[in-house]
Amino acid sequence: MAESMVAGLLRQEIVGGDQIVASHPRSDRRQELTSIHGIECFEHNADAVKALPDDGIVLLCVKPQRLGGVFKDLAGIVKPTQLVVSIIAGARIEKISEALSNDLVVRAMPNTPSQIGKGMTAWTCSESVDDDRKLQVRTMLSALGKELHVETENMIDMATSLSATGPTYIFMVMEAMTDAGVHLGFSREVSKELVQQTMLGSVLFAMESHKHPAELRNMVTSPGGTSAEAIYQMEKGTLRTVLSKAIHAAYKRAVELGKK
Repeated sequence: MAESMVAGLLRQEIVGGDQIVASHPRSDRRQELTSIHGIECFEHNADAVKALPDDGIVLLCVKPQRLGGVFKDLAGIVKPTQLVVSIIAGARIEKISEALSNDLVVRAMPNTPSQIGKGMTAWTCSESVDDDRKLQVRTMLSALGKELHVETENMIDMATSLSATGPTYIFMVMEAMTDAGVHLGFSREVSKELVQQTMLGSVLFAMESHKHPAELRNMVTSPGGTSAEAIYQMEKGTLRTVLSKAIHAAYKRAVELGKK
């Protein structure tokens, strides 16, 4: 995800390669990042942060289980005037602020489509982050797609279950529909193309029409027709309930990660 942000910032010419530094423990990966993006890449996290200006942005983008080690690396290194942006699931603003002795903390939660600039990122921040810094955050996150500022950290956990984890639900539905097409007799490639374009067109149509999903569904559901029969089977299989339970379970897991 960090590389997606780098690529997006460079693609949209928000910053130049000479304004971005990164860190990675593997030398081959550092060479690859430098070769592809033209950025300077350090072995140690502390060296990367030291190379930033006093008003720079420090992006934390690691697995939650590695956060403790990153805190040790950066304790006393991050300047109070630098903005810390975390996209680490469950990592609370208070915890980050305390570990790094920094009051300028942003917590953001992007999703997988961010890798192609079509993502959705929800974010919030500490009270110390002023309007100028918020504008910087909006500009940076816009490189990933759409961004949405929310008022509380709980809403970040909610967004984690809905938009950040959301592609998981969509991909599973895509997989199930594609498999069903193969079962009917289509080749996998043909079935995949039919499903992907149908999902893409349906989303774009929903966005452009501004209609409620139930209204859109009724538009394509004729009495006694194929849609009516399909809907009956989905309701019989409690599709709505399963999706709702999955989203709520993801939300509870996000909250649990924040307590660890």
